[in-house]
Amino acid sequence: MKVAIGGDHAGYRLKEELKKFIEELGHQVEDFGPANEESCDYPDIAHPLASSIVSKKNDIGVAICGSANGINMTLNKHAGIRSAISWNEELAELARLHNDANIIALPARFIDLDTAKRSVKIFLETNFEGGRHLRRVNKIDL
Repeated sequence: MKVAIGGDHAGYRLKEELKKFIEELGHQVEDFGPANEESCDYPDIAHPLASSIVSKKNDIGVAICGSANGINMTLNKHAGIRSAISWNEELAELARLHNDANIIALPARFIDLDTAKRSVKIFLETNFEGGRHLRRVNKIDL
């Protein structure tokens, strides 16, 4: 699987750890930044990351900022993106299973590394359930 990853300065350290972890799981990773912990604007990372998923250059995404709110809002401005904030494994699983989320947004300031790793692993390994959920997902895009 091709995984897009990116965030902001608050998510930099977690991004770097998750990038290695995702590669260890056998996936390809495209890093959209940032390259360090210097202050940056999450929309500058989120828009290209989302575009890479919409264009099918990447299959799925991981986005990280301090609270996950700002980056999640930005990602969801793109038609075809269903980004879901998650801070535990159950939310990560349900985002894929019921909402066919294609990006997981993690709050770096509110999640520890082990929980983030387990959540990302579950997110990457869970398939959309379809069925009654497909009707709802099909109503998301305007």
